[in-house]
Amino acid sequence: MAIVKEIELIASSTVSFDDAVQQAVTEASKSVKSIDSVWVQDMKCHVKDGKISTYGVNCKVSFLVEK
Repeated sequence: MAIVKEIELIASSTVSFDDAVQQAVTEASKSVKSIDSVWVQDMKCHVKDGKISTYGVNCKVSFLVEK
């Protein structure tokens, strides 16, 4: 039986939502091995002077727990 654990992350990017998700995965990969999936729960943008300045995501990263 496989055991999967989830951690919740908040990440941002000045480029895109996709890049924000990638930033979350990249940062989590520094300390978490066997990442299996990412579930994006929420997306938001910050606006400055009428233009999007940052893209943000709240996501859950799932990974396998090694025995």
